[in-house]
This record gives sequence, structure tokens and C-alpha cells, in this order.
Amino acid sequence: MNKTQKNLITGAAGQIEIVVDLPKTSVLSTPAIALIAHPHPLFGGTMDNKVAQTLARTCAELGYISVRSNFRGVGQTEGVHDEGVGETEDLLTVLAWAQNEFAAHGAVVLAGFSFGTFVNSLLAQRLRAQNQTIARMVMVGTAAGKWAVQTVPEDSIVIHGELDETIPLYDVLRWAEPQDLPVTVVAGADHFFHRRLQVIKNIIVRQW
Repeated sequence: MNKTQKNLITGAAGQIEIVVDLPKTSVLSTPAIALIAHPHPLFGGTMDNKVAQTLARTCAELGYISVRSNFRGVGQTEGVHDEGVGETEDLLTVLAWAQNEFAAHGAVVLAGFSFGTFVNSLLAQRLRAQNQTIARMVMVGTAAGKWAVQTVPEDSIVIHGELDETIPLYDVLRWAEPQDLPVTVVAGADHFFHRRLQVIKNIIVRQW
């Protein structure tokens, strides 16, 4: 099993609760961070969401130091929901802490589920403005149509459930179309990918 660590760090709105999943072996030439963003906090989303955990463990198996954090108002993270703005700032804080803590300055992976894809799309813009390299973005249940998900790199891995009742597949396809961005559709899957978590992992590993 991968080693897991829990921490509290200081953010702009108070404490931020994080969990770090360490890779069993170092397969990257330079240690690097994968940030995992969870679904909407006002609808029960937490860093312990099963899809978020799957993303973290998959990234750890690929050699990344995977860092999940609770958004504002969730668990031990202080503050109140900020529509993605404060959440983006907090992820920047988490990334800076993790890079310093683990001397991990390789290209960053951003992996998110649902609302977390929106926050990560904002974060990607901020990182590019700071000349930080993004190794890959993984978007599961992309929140297109509900929030203003930004353009993402052309090699992003986008996974969506055929029967997603929360974010219709049609909205994601319309978001992806002008970007010429492929979308991998999981047949029969709902928004939360019940009984199909292993499928998410397999898709990511194959497309990496």
C-alpha cells in the first residue's frame, strides 16, 4: 500500500486539511506533485470522495506525490465556500507547501472530479501565468455547463459517464468540441461512477 500522511497547513482563510499519498517507488526523474480537487462542497463533496481517492491513488501509482485537500468549510478546513475563487488560492497554497515539503519541483499534475475540474481549470491558468509546467490534467465528470470551465491543454484526459444525470454528456461534448479535445465516455456510468472506479484508473493509465 502507498504511504498516507495527514496534515493541517495555514491558508488565507485559516487551516487547510490535506492528505498526501506517497508513491511506493520513485519512477520520475524529478519528484513532482499531483493535486486532486474534489466535488462541490455544498453538495457533500470532500477529499474522501471515492473518485477523488481513485485519482489520488492512480497518480501515486504513476509515481507522483498525490495531495488531496478539503475545500473551505469541509472537514477541518476553515473558511466558507467561495465559488472557486478562494478554492483556487488555497490549492496554490497547498501546491507551494507540498513542493517545499517534498522538494518536488517537477511538472505538476492536476486531477479533478466534477466541481474540482472547474477549480483546476482556474488553477491551470494561474500556474501557466507563473511559468509552472503542467505535466497533465485529468478531468472526470467535467463540470461544463454548470461552471465556466476554462480551456485545458490538448493532451488532457477527459472522462465522462454516459448516463451522468448531474452534468449531461452533451454539455461536456459541446465544451470539448471547440478545443478538439477527445472525451472518453464510460458506457452506463453515472456521475459518481458507481462500480466503475477501476475503469477510471485503467483509462488514465492507458492514456498516460
